[in-house]
Amino acid sequence: MDATTVIAQAVFIIVATLTLIAAFLTVLVRNVFHAALALVGTFFGVAAIYLMLEAEFLAIVQVLVYIGAIAVLILFAVMLTRGLMQRDTISFNRQWAWAALVISTLFLGLFILILQVPWLQTPGTAIYTDLTPWLGTQLLTTYLLPFEIVSALLLAALVGAFIIARE
Repeated sequence: MDATTVIAQAVFIIVATLTLIAAFLTVLVRNVFHAALALVGTFFGVAAIYLMLEAEFLAIVQVLVYIGAIAVLILFAVMLTRGLMQRDTISFNRQWAWAALVISTLFLGLFILILQVPWLQTPGTAIYTDLTPWLGTQLLTTYLLPFEIVSALLLAALVGAFIIARE
């Protein structure tokens, strides 16, 4: 292996580890505000993994849609709820052991399944083309209606958060 491959693998392991830590904190932390911040960290980690896979369009969509819209909406809703930042709450969920058991079982089952799949390996058939113009055309022609429905749904959630905040 050359040095570039070793560095790329080391960076991937670091980014994947930080993403997994942020994902675990999202589930385990009892404070909703801290869980939302950990979720934003998880979204950044996934975007970094997309960049490492040379899927720049997905990384940009990940940052714009999830971090820019959904995470801000979650943080906005969390900041508007009353009694959230009380000191008398336990910082970790009491059911973390059961969650860890379920997650470990699911991971083990998926790992065994991945090892049993006969993966098709055809060397030299990868065609590197830029899919960004094609994806943009599909989003603005074929998938325009679902794209607009999602944006209307996010707008309705934001209006609902404003209404709840005023009460």
